[in-house]
Amino acid sequence: MINLSKGGRINLSKEAPHASKFRIGLGWDANATDTGDNFDLDVSVFLCKYDEQSNPKLLSQKHFIFYNTEIRTLDRETTFFQPGDEWPRKGMSSSECLGVVHSGDNQTGSGGGDDEVIFIDSKKLEAAVDEISVVVTIDRAAERKQNFGQVRNSYIEISEEDTGKVLARYPLEEDFSLETAVQVGSFYRRDGQFMFKAVGMGYNRGLADFVAAYGGRVDRA
Repeated sequence: MINLSKGGRINLSKEAPHASKFRIGLGWDANATDTGDNFDLDVSVFLCKYDEQSNPKLLSQKHFIFYNTEIRTLDRETTFFQPGDEWPRKGMSSSECLGVVHSGDNQTGSGGGDDEVIFIDSKKLEAAVDEISVVVTIDRAAERKQNFGQVRNSYIEISEEDTGKVLARYPLEEDFSLETAVQVGSFYRRDGQFMFKAVGMGYNRGLADFVAAYGGRVDRA
């Protein structure tokens, strides 16, 4: 296993040359005494293509994957197992190409192990996808006066889905004392290789702001 720090990279095609399916586990522990409210951290995924300035932009609105995405997995072939499950989970949020699947929203962050999981099948990703950005935001952060300074033991861990072998782990040890969102990392293609970069960049913004920044449509009430 490779331990990553901010800015570190791993060539997944080199470390797992026969793998195309990857399990991306994200976990955290929230302080229970700061506000009295539960922390609801949400993992979102943006499937992007680089624009003329090499900035990642959503291919379309359907390439924004989060807990409430309309597209869902329906059959055994496109569904992944979670540890402890006796059967595959169905009805999980998914990209249209079924290359990215979202396990759903953990609204408390309680319990051990991964809090939310993303599954990526690099063979099913559209050729137009240059980068997959993984972002974690705090729901209702301003209302609840919450930020990532109140969240401990955050990490992202990448494993082979078929074998369970852990390939890389990135503990977010940066000081996000005021930030309400973090771009944890990005998967991208380079010269036919499937790569991951530990980004670890904090922002004081919400999920809608990220959608807008990536060129997506934001429906505000």
